[in-house]
Amino acid sequence: MTKADIVNEISEKTEVEKSVVQATVEAFMKTIRNSMTDGKNVYLRGFGTFVVKKRAEKIGRNISKNTTVVIPAHYIPAFKPAKTFAEKVKRNVKVAEPLQKNKED
Repeated sequence: MTKADIVNEISEKTEVEKSVVQATVEAFMKTIRNSMTDGKNVYLRGFGTFVVKKRAEKIGRNISKNTTVVIPAHYIPAFKPAKTFAEKVKRNVKVAEPLQKNKED
């Protein structure tokens, strides 16, 4: 689902103009982005938490030059779903069955 799909669906369900919904969705995303770039987590009860996680410094490898590189500690955005949300996804989304190979003996 894309942002355009989300805007269309909200517009249909609420009967609000797409341009208004588009502006609202953009403002929502901008607010989350700004909060996280300020180092603040965003808590949405029943949905989940957008958190700022710290990654520790580590050693990486540049394979083409066969050298080691120090990757400095840094922060990344992450999402942790609410327990009820995660459980609902587990119940409703089915795992695809693995394909069975035909045995020709």
